[in-house]
Amino acid sequence: MLNDSDGTQTEARAAARYEVIRQVLQQAIVSQAVPDGLVLLEGPLAQLFGTSRVPVRRALGLLHEQGLIARFEGRGFIVAADGQDVEPQRIALTRSVLGLDQERELVDTRSAGEQVLESLQQALSTCMVFGHYQLNDGLAAEFYNISRSSIRESLMRLRDKGLVEKEPYAQWLSGPLTAREIADHYEIRASLEPFALRKAAPLIPQRQLLDNLQRLSLLKGQQITAATLEQVEDDLHFACLQPAGNRPMLEMLRQSQSPLIVTRIFYEVLALPLEQTVIDEHRLVYEMLLKGSWDLAAMSLREHLERAQARTLQKLKVLSVLPVPQLPPYLHRLS
Repeated sequence: MLNDSDGTQTEARAAARYEVIRQVLQQAIVSQAVPDGLVLLEGPLAQLFGTSRVPVRRALGLLHEQGLIARFEGRGFIVAADGQDVEPQRIALTRSVLGLDQERELVDTRSAGEQVLESLQQALSTCMVFGHYQLNDGLAAEFYNISRSSIRESLMRLRDKGLVEKEPYAQWLSGPLTAREIADHYEIRASLEPFALRKAAPLIPQRQLLDNLQRLSLLKGQQITAATLEQVEDDLHFACLQPAGNRPMLEMLRQSQSPLIVTRIFYEVLALPLEQTVIDEHRLVYEMLLKGSWDLAAMSLREHLERAQARTLQKLKVLSVLPVPQLPPYLHRLS
């Protein structure tokens, strides 16, 4: 639960943490990623998850109630059913032992406001692809259990990103994201990004370019997540442009990212890997930059954006025939 009161926020974050810890451990046990008899101790688990012992203790208690772990003569719990005769396995509790991703943050330690902002952004960026929606800030406040003023503050930030709009004394509206709007955004990007890249090129660290290429090499044939897609796009279209130093231009480009919403939802809905052509186009820009061929890098970036526009419009057509995903109750479809 999220609340404006500091005390309640602390309690809510603790509640969220114990539930996340419970779910992670439950998945590891049910999937048999961990051996029978593994000893689970509060201290090592708290260190692994980056929390205090309180949420870990609560999570272990719930898992015990579920019958997934049992008490034994030693400290802590073991992975076993009550009465099951298994030998305690005292192994260091690491991500590998629990079968966990080595990179993913296990527990969300962001503030309540940051979590609500991300949730609103996700909901709005999804709905605008599927139609024209009205957002009721009162219902949103009830949904997230925070004040209406906090919701409005988040919406004002999202308005700057082009995800929602509002006239004085009017409703908050989002979408629809049309083919014409996508073309307009790409026109802005194709005009400004190559110029910015040419200006920034001599100042981009070689290590940064090599790291970007390394990340690309790991994507071949892999299903892409929203976070990975955002990283890939940011590497080329923002991090490489930052040295240009023109803040108003970079801000304008930040506000022209609506087409990326289509791409993100397309991959999320259809669970497809990133097209090899996209990887190759990004790689070509980096290789030109590493060679010092800055004019060719800028030209390659422009060609990439022109091709990306065609791909995005095709993805929009595919999404238009798919069912609308489940959306929060504070969003009402107008058309």
